[in-house]
Amino acid sequence: MNRRRGTTAFTIVVTSVTAIGALIMAVVLILSGAPTALVVGAVLAALPVGPLLWCFLWLDRYEPEPRHLLAMALGWGAFVATSGALILQLIDQGVFAPSELVAASVVAPVTEEAAKGAFILLLFWFRRHELDGVLDGIVYAGMIGIGFAFSENILYLSSAYVGDEDLAGGFGSAVTVFVLRGIFSPFAHPFFTAFTGIGIGLAVTTRRSDIRILAPLVGFGLAVLSHGLWNGSLSGDARYALLAYVGLMVPAFSMMVGFAIWASKREGAMLTTALGDCAQRGFLPSAEVPWLVRIPARRAARRVAKQRGGGTALAVMKEYQAEAVELGFLHARYLRGTAPIGFAAAGQAHVDRMAQLRPYLLWPGSPGGLGNG
Repeated sequence: MNRRRGTTAFTIVVTSVTAIGALIMAVVLILSGAPTALVVGAVLAALPVGPLLWCFLWLDRYEPEPRHLLAMALGWGAFVATSGALILQLIDQGVFAPSELVAASVVAPVTEEAAKGAFILLLFWFRRHELDGVLDGIVYAGMIGIGFAFSENILYLSSAYVGDEDLAGGFGSAVTVFVLRGIFSPFAHPFFTAFTGIGIGLAVTTRRSDIRILAPLVGFGLAVLSHGLWNGSLSGDARYALLAYVGLMVPAFSMMVGFAIWASKREGAMLTTALGDCAQRGFLPSAEVPWLVRIPARRAARRVAKQRGGGTALAVMKEYQAEAVELGFLHARYLRGTAPIGFAAAGQAHVDRMAQLRPYLLWPGSPGGLGNG
């Protein structure tokens, strides 16, 4: 499948399924509680979203993923994964009637992680060129998890506001649930799904066919396992939940954060190597590489361009940097032997566009720009 057809197919499938999922979730939310409860639940559920988004966008800073794809991932998590998992769980409840513990620790993790991971799998199938490695997998998984947690938290928080046999109801009960879900464990769903993202990211970067198959399966298995252990601990005594949180979730999440930061720094080093090789091959001047790799240098170049040439010069600099970064990551895949189909034409398109923009660049420290000599 060529890139244009794959992009079109992906957009049609994801947009259509997301619209259906949104309709289902709207019905579920309307039927789940009174309007006041839903408003309270939605407001509280939205509070962790901003900080979580910032964290994943920070990880994505070297080669930012297309914003519309990140928005699609959020929508998939909020509408498709939640509604899909809910339907599967209702079917399982009607057919097999599992115990509460089995439903929480087995059925929910399998259905929810499958529904969330399906987006990354579709991305891998239709738009593989957008995935450059494990960090991209983590970023998309994070977006899906944030969206899923947002919708799920609305249900839990509005239910707490209404009250049940365990909670008295009212704003105080909703805040209690918010503290547990929105402050102590807002990272849970992004963390679980990150394992699937890592597995698919590894499949993109390897030349071995066995790893392409095994890595996503192992990643999905770890997502289900971690999710199941967490849910299982919450189904028992509160002391076990605290022990699981302190002894399992916090260390595991800390390791995941450390790995993600390492992967982000590795992206910077990889980009330096790739663009350096591009410069040696004559694709761009070597003097430009430092201004394209380091994030502070990119910002400085944009700032100088705006000061010297206004909004037009800033727009040119942003586009040039984006083209160069895309070229760098594409070339990195070529260097490690995992170049996607059609990479030569895509790479030449980046080089050609950069050549068109270069005469209008205003680099720091050069009256006419580094590329204008």
